[in-house]
Amino acid sequence: MVLSMSSSRTARERVRAELTREITDIARGQLATEGASGLSLRAVAREMGMVSSAIYRYFPSRDDLLTALIIDGYNAVGEAVENADAACPREDHTGRWLAVCHAVRDWALAHPHEYALLYGSPVPGYKAPMDTVAAAVRDTAVYGRIVSDAHRAGALNPPAVCPPPPPSFTEDAGRVREVIPEVPDDVIVRALIVWTGLFGWVNFEVFGQFNNVLLDPTTAFDHSMRCHAGFLGLPV
Repeated sequence: MVLSMSSSRTARERVRAELTREITDIARGQLATEGASGLSLRAVAREMGMVSSAIYRYFPSRDDLLTALIIDGYNAVGEAVENADAACPREDHTGRWLAVCHAVRDWALAHPHEYALLYGSPVPGYKAPMDTVAAAVRDTAVYGRIVSDAHRAGALNPPAVCPPPPPSFTEDAGRVREVIPEVPDDVIVRALIVWTGLFGWVNFEVFGQFNNVLLDPTTAFDHSMRCHAGFLGLPV
């Protein structure tokens, strides 16, 4: 049986995809043992039984491998957030917010080393390329839709505990409005506070700052996220 050129090419593409997946799986294991700074293409090649020159056909540099891991990580947490939001009724803005928060935390606790790569200390000498942006904003886009939907529905009734944003924030708000459209500056300020509050909590938990402090971290997290929802103006 003679394979066509397209069939042969497809077979090569499958082999390449499988090897690429194996490389990134091994690299994720390195994140757990060596950290992002210790990631080594040569070490990955040794574990795969490849000569080091062969692996450079898949990832020309360590930074290319890091970029692939970062994109995979952002896509994974983004998919988890999208699925959590999709499972909730559209009009239940508070439920959608809580579902998104728990999805972020659950993914982070299940993949702490990948989470650290995305949200921990920057890797010395590495500068993330624009290729990472689309994956990085997947979860943020979901959150932005929740806030925008709640605002349009008149579901936001924030407590009067926050002063109005300073005039210098107007330009910043315009950039944030790309992912939280059609909301005023004061809503954007609150949205940023609660979004960063979510990741601040998750960072403390993933990096061990709550060890020997919280006996029931899941319940404490849920209560904190409800408090954040109330600050944003969602009904709790």
